[in-house]
Amino acid sequence: MKPTTLDVAVVKPEPQVPPGAVVALDLDAVKARQRATWAAGDFGRIGVSLQIVGESLCEAVDLLATESVLDVAAGNGNTSLAAARRFAHVTSTDYVPELLEQGRRRAEADRLDVVFQVADAEALPYPDASFDVVLSSFGVMFTPHHARAASELMRVVKPGGRIGLAAWTAEGFVGRLFDVVSAFVPPPAGLRSPMAWGDETRLVELFGPRATDIRTERRSFVFRYRSPEHWVEFFRAYYGPTHKAFAALDAGGQQALEAALLGLLRESNRSRSEALVIPGEYLEAVIVK
Repeated sequence: MKPTTLDVAVVKPEPQVPPGAVVALDLDAVKARQRATWAAGDFGRIGVSLQIVGESLCEAVDLLATESVLDVAAGNGNTSLAAARRFAHVTSTDYVPELLEQGRRRAEADRLDVVFQVADAEALPYPDASFDVVLSSFGVMFTPHHARAASELMRVVKPGGRIGLAAWTAEGFVGRLFDVVSAFVPPPAGLRSPMAWGDETRLVELFGPRATDIRTERRSFVFRYRSPEHWVEFFRAYYGPTHKAFAALDAGGQQALEAALLGLLRESNRSRSEALVIPGEYLEAVIVK
């Protein structure tokens, strides 16, 4: 698909919650639940398969070897390692220490120079205009307060710097997957879908008032597994959200969830054999401050 350049001048910023205001959603409780979810299972087993997305994102922002890079909600380090392979000065952050430790071990194995630091995407511990490039692949999209996270990304990038994002779309396979899981284990009330980051209009709402350019392109990451049953087995064991969803259900609920997932997988499968091949649409975005 051809890249799309969005008009960034006409959208008003999202209203901010005034200091001290009472909100229905307990963001601290949500974050604690999220940390437990992403620390469950072994996300690194899933994350490494997504490495190609980090490589593509570094190319999309035209990363230079002399630049300073912040990877936000980095998980086990796919995009951090991709940036380090291009000899950038990389800081990899996440609020789940277990995932950062996996990234650190990967960097050591590949003999790459990366700084790892625990940090919340909604309260980054860096001065204004600290980095040439800020990246996040399938990470910052899961923050509970979208506007606050977007504001932090904009704050820490230098004027003229780039923000590179990869986020699953609501219409794609992962968006439909989250709909299936949410039907069995609903997310906290009042929490906006992370798939909103995969919508071009939403990105303009979040970044447009302070961006000079927003370019987007819809891409696909292809999930490849031995069979639909293999996918369910693998994600149930290792992918935090799916792992937690199964754990929250009784035996009957687990069977129903498995059946619903298998139905989605078989419907989405593009393979002509018993193997599973599913394109997962995501939005790749480059935002210039």
